[in-house]
Amino acid sequence: MFESMPILSITILLLLAGGVLIALTPNPRFVRWIALLFGLLELILSLLVLLRFDTQKQGFQLLEKADWIPTLNVHYQLGVDGISILFLPLTAVLFLAVIIASWNSVRVMPRLYFGLLLLLEASVIGIFTAMDTMLFFLFWEMTLISFYFLISLWGIGPQRRFAAAKYTLYMLIGGVPLLFAFILLAINHADQTGLAIPAGLSFDYQVLLVTELPAGTEMVVFLLLLLGFAVKTPLFPLHTWLPVVSMEGPIAAAALMTGLKLGVYGLIRFAIPLAPGAAQELHWLLVGLAVIGILYGALAAMAQTNLRRMLAYSSISHVGLVVLGIASFNIQGIQGAVFQTLNFIIISGGLFILTGFLHQRTGSTDFISLGGVAGSMPLLTAFFFLFGIASMGIPGTSGFPAEFLILFSALKTHTGAGLAALVGVIIGAVYFLRIYRRVFLGPATSSVVIAAVDLRKRELLIAVTMALLILIAGFYPAIVLDVTRLASEGWIAGLK
Repeated sequence: MFESMPILSITILLLLAGGVLIALTPNPRFVRWIALLFGLLELILSLLVLLRFDTQKQGFQLLEKADWIPTLNVHYQLGVDGISILFLPLTAVLFLAVIIASWNSVRVMPRLYFGLLLLLEASVIGIFTAMDTMLFFLFWEMTLISFYFLISLWGIGPQRRFAAAKYTLYMLIGGVPLLFAFILLAINHADQTGLAIPAGLSFDYQVLLVTELPAGTEMVVFLLLLLGFAVKTPLFPLHTWLPVVSMEGPIAAAALMTGLKLGVYGLIRFAIPLAPGAAQELHWLLVGLAVIGILYGALAAMAQTNLRRMLAYSSISHVGLVVLGIASFNIQGIQGAVFQTLNFIIISGGLFILTGFLHQRTGSTDFISLGGVAGSMPLLTAFFFLFGIASMGIPGTSGFPAEFLILFSALKTHTGAGLAALVGVIIGAVYFLRIYRRVFLGPATSSVVIAAVDLRKRELLIAVTMALLILIAGFYPAIVLDVTRLASEGWIAGLK
C-alpha cells in the first residue's frame, strides 16, 4: 500500500491542509503548534520520499499523472530525480527552522503568518516536483502571494510595502518570459508532430526534452527562460530587489529567499536541458553574468555597514559561482552547482536566521550598534562563525566540496573566469572576517548587547541541526554526490 501511495501529492496537500486548519482555528495561540506539527510531518514525508528513491536508477521516479486541462493537454504531473530529490527534505528543514525562529517574534496576525508559511512551502515543494511546465508555472507564481504579504505585513523596515511591491513587480515581469517560453515549446511540439493545435500541444517536461527544436526557436526559448529565471536567482543587473527586501522585509522571508535559490533550480531543470544547443552557444553570456555577479557581489558586500545587506550581496556573489559551475557543462560543474544550491538552504538560510536572533535581541544589525557580541552571546557567535566559514568553502564544511568542484570545472573549461572566481572567493573571505571581527569580537560598547541573552533552547536546536548537516556533508560529501551522480550524468548527456 505504501508503494502505491501518491506520496508527492501528499507532501503538497498536507501543507495546504495545514494552512486551512490554521485558518479555521479559533484560538490564535494554537496556530504555532499546528504549523510546527505540519512542518514536522512534512519533514517525515520528505524523508520517506527519499527512502523510496532509488539512487541506482537514472531518470524520474515516483511519477504521478492526472488530467488537469485536457483540452490543452495540460496535466497534473509530479516526479523527482537525483537533482531534485534532496531539495525536499532540506526545504522542510529550512521551513521548520523559520517556524521555530518566528515562535515569539510574530505577535500580529499569527494565523495569517503561519498559514502563509505553509502555503509557501507547498508552492516550493511543487516547484521541485512539477513535471508539467504549466503546473510548474502555477507553483512558481503562487510563491508571490506568500512573499508579498510576509514582506508588507511583517517587514521590519519603514519601506516594507515598497519592498513588497518591488519584489512582486520584478517577479511578475520575470514570469512573462517564462510563460512565453513554455507556450513556444508547446506550439513547437505541435509543429514537429504535425498535429493541429490544441491536439498537438504538449507541456510534458519529459516529452519536451526529446522534441526537436529548430535553432532559431531554441535561441528564443533559451533567452526567455534565462531572463525569467535570472530575475529570481538573482543575477546582475536584475538583483536590486534582494538587498531591499533583506533590509525592509522580515528576516524569515530573507532567509527563505536567500536559502531557496529557485531561479538556479529553474536554470538547471528547464533553461539548459530544454534548449541545450543555445545554452552552449551562449556559454559566454552565462560565464560573463556569473563572473560579474561574483565580483560585484563580493565588492558590494565589503562596502556594507549592515549585516543583513552584507548577507544579501554575499548571496549574489555566491550564486554567481553556481552559475559559473553550470556554464562549465561538465559533470564536476553540475554536481558542484547542485551541491552548492543545496548548501544555500542550510548555510545562507541559517546565517539569516542567526541574524534574526541577533536583531530580536539588539533591535539592530548595523555595525555601529554592535560589537562585542561574543561576550554576551558566545553560542550565537560560534554558530555564526561556523556558518560563515562554510559559506567561504573552508575544508570540513559542506561548502568546500561544492566550491572545489565548481572551481575545478571552471578552471578546466574557462580558465580566466575560474581565476576571477578565485579572486571573488578571496574577497569573500576578507569581507566576512572583517565584518565578523567588527560585529562579534572586541569590547562591547552597547548596554543592549551587554545585557542580551544567548541562544535559547529552541534556537539552539535550529543552530545545532543545521551545523550537523553542514559538518556531515563536509566530511562525507558522498552523501550528496552519490544521490546526484546519475541525474547529473544524464543532464550532461542531454547536452550532446
